Amino acid sequence: MTDRTASIAYGRLMHHAMRGLIQRVLSDVARTGLPGDHHFFITFDTTAEGVGLADWLRDRYPEEMTIVIQHWCDGLAVDDDGFSIVLNFGDNPEALRIPFDAIRTFVDPSVEFGLRFERTEGPEIDPDDEPQGPTDRDARPKPHDAEVVRLDTFRKNH
Repeated sequence: MTDRTASIAYGRLMHHAMRGLIQRVLSDVARTGLPGDHHFFITFDTTAEGVGLADWLRDRYPEEMTIVIQHWCDGLAVDDDGFSIVLNFGDNPEALRIPFDAIRTFVDPSVEFGLRFERTEGPEIDPDDEPQGPTDRDARPKPHDAEVVRLDTFRKNH
């Protein structure tokens, strides 16, 4: 018999899928390089668990930071939880570790593509953890929602 109170956690599934999309794109770039004019603006939460960056960068960006992956980067490595990369900051190469769950926005302005992940307060929810019914769903904190970012601010004025 079917449980009429159970529901499909579309928000969590979408969140998990969008993180997987970023993982796939970065994995392809790590393997073959950036194709054409593609480049990425990635904004992330510098306070999130697992973020690794130099102390001076953490002091300069105590809450969030935006990196650009375009002309020069080195050592891009992607795994199931996030990615590591070396970027130049004023001719000083610095290694960064960014978990996928720390990402707030991912934008590729060359093709007007963007994702924004809204954060809610409360414990992280496992994307594979499905709610059991309306009472459970209503009591749990909402997961991150993914939505398309308005790219007007990234467009070049012609």
